[in-house]
Amino acid sequence: MNGLARRGGAMLALALAIALASFASSAEAGPYATRGSCAGFARVDLRTPPGWCVALLADASAGLRFPRRVLEVQPGRYWLIDMGSWEPGRGRLLEFSLPARAAAASSPPALAFSVLADKLDRPLALVLGPDGKVWIGEAGRISRTAIGPVGAPVRLETVIDGLASSGAHPLKEIAFGANGRFYFNLGSATDACRNEAGQQPLPCPEVSGPAPRASVWEATLGPAPAFAFQAMRPFARGLRNSVALAFVAGPDVLLQGENSIDYSDETAPPEELNLLLDGVHYGWPYCTGARAAARGYEGRFDCKQSEAPALLWPAHAAPLQMLAVPAKANNAFAGQLLVAWHGYRAGGHRIVSHALDAKGRPQGAPRIWVDGWTAQAGVRPLGAPTGIAVDAAGRLLIVEDRHKTLLMLARDVP
Repeated sequence: MNGLARRGGAMLALALAIALASFASSAEAGPYATRGSCAGFARVDLRTPPGWCVALLADASAGLRFPRRVLEVQPGRYWLIDMGSWEPGRGRLLEFSLPARAAAASSPPALAFSVLADKLDRPLALVLGPDGKVWIGEAGRISRTAIGPVGAPVRLETVIDGLASSGAHPLKEIAFGANGRFYFNLGSATDACRNEAGQQPLPCPEVSGPAPRASVWEATLGPAPAFAFQAMRPFARGLRNSVALAFVAGPDVLLQGENSIDYSDETAPPEELNLLLDGVHYGWPYCTGARAAARGYEGRFDCKQSEAPALLWPAHAAPLQMLAVPAKANNAFAGQLLVAWHGYRAGGHRIVSHALDAKGRPQGAPRIWVDGWTAQAGVRPLGAPTGIAVDAAGRLLIVEDRHKTLLMLARDVP
């Protein structure tokens, strides 16, 4: 094992310890209590805009272990990525169906999950591709599968294999662009490019050379109907962990939510919303926020050489997924960028959105869709949203990893 891999393993162990500690603190409040009905389902106590509510659809009693993403593959038919844990080979691809309205507001409703594939290696991305297939990002590979009969096991076809998966940020996100291109995350192995001796080298080896980590890569597919993989290359560098990517079709803008360096400070450094450009460096590990020097690199790197963020978000908000909802969509989220903030500190645990202008750029302060997610014994645990999906009925499905729950933001109708 080389030095970088050893450092990556140590960082992963630290990340796991932090996650376990945060889980333990949030679990003190216990599971969600439900009262009343939300669009026919059992209601939970979370703050939403007027006329909306949040329902509890499933939890650990339904067999959920560590859910991270959800996707409607056909109207009323959904697939869900359950990572299982941070250990390799525990992930599953699940399927469930959801009626337009529950027959009774049970707590939670008796959803039946089918296992379509198992033994996946730390899966995250779950995206419908231009080929009509569902694409999945595991730690070391990207694969795809056709949508078969309801509940039937699927066969995953590997598209890209052998991707770097050691260290603190092994997870892969995918966003499809225009002209047969798609983008995926290759997260950094460390938090701040600190080696075993506690030094922060310049240049950082993780963002140097022909195969950098802490980057978003671009891949190219061939023409229909095969959509065969052709090539890949680094697209944008200096991005610590891009598990939130969204492509705005039309203006063809690629957006990235940056999980910044993990300072112990409550209010620093800010998270970033970046507009990604080909060949541009976005600062990690040398700079944070609006081109401010990162700790350990003060006076060593000119942050004016890096690209400034499009917007700044609260420190430790931890953006874990973004969705660019088309302006022509027939739902309340049309023309917005939806974001799941997973962070357990004050700036996180909520669902927000930004309006997108005609050029695909996010505008203004975030609009809050779900918050009030603080822990309260006998009412709810501390929020932990990690995956979101807008379905054909205009509802927003939300998965929480730490609490093993599937929630839904819906119109509050009697």
